[in-house]
Amino acid sequence: MGRIEGKVCLITGAASGLGEATARLLAAEGGQLVLTDINTEKGEALAQELCQAGNEATFLSQDVTQEEDWQSVFNTLLGQYGKIDVLVNNAGGGTYNDLETLSLTEWRAIISLNLDSTFLGTQLAVKSMKETGGGTIINLSSVGGLVGSPNLVAYSAAKAGVKLFTKCAAIHCGQQGYNIRINSIHPGLIKTESGMEMASKATGMSPEQAEAAFASMHPIGRIGKPHEIATAVLYLASDESSFATGAEFVIDGGYTAQ
Repeated sequence: MGRIEGKVCLITGAASGLGEATARLLAAEGGQLVLTDINTEKGEALAQELCQAGNEATFLSQDVTQEEDWQSVFNTLLGQYGKIDVLVNNAGGGTYNDLETLSLTEWRAIISLNLDSTFLGTQLAVKSMKETGGGTIINLSSVGGLVGSPNLVAYSAAKAGVKLFTKCAAIHCGQQGYNIRINSIHPGLIKTESGMEMASKATGMSPEQAEAAFASMHPIGRIGKPHEIATAVLYLASDESSFATGAEFVIDGGYTAQ
């Protein structure tokens, strides 16, 4: 307990899935949380639940593709706490489309949601962190950013961009002496509502059938759990990972080891 005691943590896409699991774990470990999402109802309910359990959490509505939303969130966060120690760029998502059916509008939307949002958040976090002694930025990528998939053209391109953007930003901050560490996490298929919905649509199967099919693709014999990704976020948010920057943490049950 208390592995990130007193650290101010901003988590995007925090209302459900990996973001929710991360919020619960970071709160339990002493983080002071600012949670954002476009799902205001779920986000406010989660923040209220965490506060009732004795944790510190605030919810702010945010569309991570909009620069003005990012600025508003940072203005509120810095006005309340005066600093940010941890940014978790978790918000993201995609659709299944192949090269021939993907429209330019869909391409741009997916790139914006996953890659533009990571750039906007990281840029603002670095601007603040370098003035207050440093911090850590954790960017959620995917195994889709490591290996190709014929039906994830835009999503894979965006998540691969997150991986290389993370390395570039980490090198920059290290060379500037900012004491800011930046890493990416690459989950395999995780059992979340959105993850299983995408898997079901991709296979044309029921969620249960899709889970079994995807489980067979992972050498470990199952798909992942949100908590298993949240623990990696916690490690990178804590001082335990003080020598880790510019790295990609692959947590995929062996999927990309094949």
